[in-house]
Amino acid sequence: MRIGTLGAGAIAQAVARHAVRHGHEVVLSNSRGPASLAPLVEDLGALASAATPAEAAAADLVVLAVRWTQIPDAVAGLPRLDGTVVVDATNQFASLPPDPVIADLGDLTGSEYAASLLPGARVVKAFNALFVQYIAPDPRHAAGRQVLFLAGDDADAKRTVWDLTSEFGFAPVDLGTLREGGRLIQLGGPLSALHALKQD
Repeated sequence: MRIGTLGAGAIAQAVARHAVRHGHEVVLSNSRGPASLAPLVEDLGALASAATPAEAAAADLVVLAVRWTQIPDAVAGLPRLDGTVVVDATNQFASLPPDPVIADLGDLTGSEYAASLLPGARVVKAFNALFVQYIAPDPRHAAGRQVLFLAGDDADAKRTVWDLTSEFGFAPVDLGTLREGGRLIQLGGPLSALHALKQD
């Protein structure tokens, strides 16, 4: 699979490392341009490359991993992503810790808002509920596999993310739709920052 990233911070890098470790091609992008990613690409190896956000968004699956306030700019120049699976790994921080403020979206969940900016995309919420130090290592432990919560409105898209993250070693758990499941795992939800292992 060819996996693109919008953003190249800690979460995008963690997903990229899992991907190349399992033989997937990764196309990274950020707001500063491909040249700024040269050291990271070299570190990731031959399966990794850097490109513009529009080029990264042409991949089979796209990971949205930018700060909440950067989402509109990150997706503004993209073509329609008709049918593309987009993994939304963002959290609705209007301002970051140490003085965090959760964005007020009214009745919308964070992923419903993100999906509204990505017409045609099949959005799956994932990776946002875990701190990056639990995403980056091997998710397989002696006591079980790291649980990874998923939510989305498209069953086939969720299956794609389920299969990919299972390959990485995670134990995906489908929580339902972006409205219902997304509310459980977004900031302030009962499953946000819940780190659990599934016994095999």
